Amino acid sequence: MQIETLIDGLVFPEGPRWRDGALWFSDIWDDRVCRLSPGGACVTVARLAQPSGLGWLPDGRLLVVAMGARQIFRQEPDGDLVVHADLSPFADWPCNDMVVASDGTAYVGHFGWDRQHGTTEPMAASVLRVQPNGAVDVAADDMLFPNGMAITADGATLIVAESSASKVTAFDRRADGSLANRRVFADFAGVTDNEGREAVRPDGICLDADGALWVPDPAGRRVLRVLDGGAVTETTAVPDAAPLACAVGGDDGRTLFITFASIFEQQKALVARGGSIGMAVLPPLN
Repeated sequence: MQIETLIDGLVFPEGPRWRDGALWFSDIWDDRVCRLSPGGACVTVARLAQPSGLGWLPDGRLLVVAMGARQIFRQEPDGDLVVHADLSPFADWPCNDMVVASDGTAYVGHFGWDRQHGTTEPMAASVLRVQPNGAVDVAADDMLFPNGMAITADGATLIVAESSASKVTAFDRRADGSLANRRVFADFAGVTDNEGREAVRPDGICLDADGALWVPDPAGRRVLRVLDGGAVTETTAVPDAAPLACAVGGDDGRTLFITFASIFEQQKALVARGGSIGMAVLPPLN
């Protein structure tokens, strides 16, 4: 797979989502949400501290996770940001990625412990369910850093990357948005990098039109295409930067977008601005 750079000069781009002919993403440490055209024109659509996961309500209003505040903000038609949901009673440490179903139900993961500074021991976290009216409850617990998430095209399955467990977990989605039938989609415990290290830590995942999962592995600096059950059908090495998150989009739904970071320390990343977004054309449908 050949990856071309669509835009560079970013700080720490995450949470890509394709919508309305453009790629939306959060530049977390630049405190902004952006909309990027296929030609590379980038527009800031919202500013808030450490935005992460993105999604939309059925009426088109944007939802944004504020990591440190542990809240979801909603952008009103006039551009103002208001609190949509308070996640802080359910999460002691930063919240992160999010996926929003077509009915407006959002699912959000959180760190579970002080991953950034190491002041606490690793602890299990949860996936939170946020109703369209902002009500919050726990959809699934005992997750090891629930990170990127995707929902299948029929809306029946939620897929969650458990970064610290080196696996991807799937759930059935009931009509009310609750989750059932927890199972392993892919277990990467035996997948090693070129030096034999178990390095797969799935991050911001997405599904392609064939139902296969694209999995960025920042530690191993590669992107994998994975089928339900764990079979890896393609691996692309990206040695010059760490892939953080993927999204499938484009006019025909056959373009893979990948966000990259070169530095994982905030102040250094702000100076270097070494983050970027790449794109690759996916092969025709099987």
